[in-house]
Amino acid sequence: MYLIVIAWIYVVLMMSVAEATHSTGTLLGALVTFVLYGVGPVALVVYLMRAPARRKAIKAREAAEAGAMATDSSATDSVTPDAGSHASGGAEAIPVHPSVAPVRKEP
Repeated sequence: MYLIVIAWIYVVLMMSVAEATHSTGTLLGALVTFVLYGVGPVALVVYLMRAPARRKAIKAREAAEAGAMATDSSATDSVTPDAGSHASGGAEAIPVHPSVAPVRKEP
């Protein structure tokens, strides 16, 4: 596909040379021809051609970061909340008094 881009730049360059060397042509006209017919469209086409490769690179980078995160989290001693089999209330022991119920249900 880059062969088409190179060929198009060559054609536009020749158009610009013809514009500049023509008896009624100007260097400004040649420059405008080169930019508007060559550089602009070619930049757009190359950007659009590279879109799938950019998307693939982004997905690969995200997968690598996710793998690194998984490796880092398993390497450290940190655990996710509620990963240990403990109650979610206070960790201290509640003394049980026979006359007071430790938990009261709402009516």
